[in-house]
Amino acid sequence: MTRAHNALIGLAVGDALGMPTQNMSRHAIAVRYGRIDGLRDAAPEQPIAPGMAAGTVTDDTEQALLLAELLIAGNGTIDALDLARSLQEWENDMRRRGSLDLLGPSTKAALDALLVGIPAAQSGRNGTTNGAAMRIAPVGIAIPITDEAALLGAVVDACTPTHNTGLGLSAAAAVAGIVSAGIDGASLREALDAGLGLADAAADLGHWAAGASVPAKTRWALTASARLDDDATTDFVADVIGTSVSSQESVVAAIVLADHFVGRPFDALCTAASIGGDTDTIAAIAGAVLGATSDKPPAPAEVQSRVVEVSHLDLGRIADALVALRSGHPATF
Repeated sequence: MTRAHNALIGLAVGDALGMPTQNMSRHAIAVRYGRIDGLRDAAPEQPIAPGMAAGTVTDDTEQALLLAELLIAGNGTIDALDLARSLQEWENDMRRRGSLDLLGPSTKAALDALLVGIPAAQSGRNGTTNGAAMRIAPVGIAIPITDEAALLGAVVDACTPTHNTGLGLSAAAAVAGIVSAGIDGASLREALDAGLGLADAAADLGHWAAGASVPAKTRWALTASARLDDDATTDFVADVIGTSVSSQESVVAAIVLADHFVGRPFDALCTAASIGGDTDTIAAIAGAVLGATSDKPPAPAEVQSRVVEVSHLDLGRIADALVALRSGHPATF
């Protein structure tokens, strides 16, 4: 199994682990489920995915795969209007399926603006949430970090319609950069440097929005949590970093959890699913970066199989097609 496939598996498994707990408090998760240690059915009272079967993925995986298919069809390029229409069609399909897991606030507002004629450079000027970062992993798979200009350009193209702010772009660049460096053979610790460097470059692009710098906060959080044990790290992420949809909370939280549990990736995903807030996105991003930076999948085989079967995923084909796009770039780490 390739690192590209591992990245997509990690994203999907993390997403499915966080599906039953998303938008719940840490306390409510503990009361309703206990600590998440495997795939769970969503409770009937789950606010976003009531009663969904264990192994079901959410918007994180579905939008990432949507972006992957656009990349493949566009031979590595993404058209803003095609992305907007595809996301809108995805949400309409979700409504038909009776799902409450719809477009996030930044993405929804941006698409409404884009589809009535607002230029893509303006439609995403308020997008500071994690919506772009959660779906960006396929860009990191398709383009190597050694071709930094191309990778940064693809991140910008994928983010501009919905998250054209320094915060949104830098959060997505951090994830794409880590994934891309991992596909080229880097360990997570090596890939963190590459991803945060790309995030530094992206932070100065797009529209300005108030908020903590994603790469600066990530570096600080990694240093501040370096000597903490599992419980203290979990408390630090939940209480100090934050677990909301804000890019400078959930994306930083995912990276810190991935780093702390680097030798125990499935523990990282289960902790992310138990931590409260935007659990599916935090676990999905952590899964993508852990999968991309290891030759071993970040979840047990039976968990992988259940998610692929329940959610009808064709991850091997997509991973292979993204790697084929990557072959058009220089790719040595």
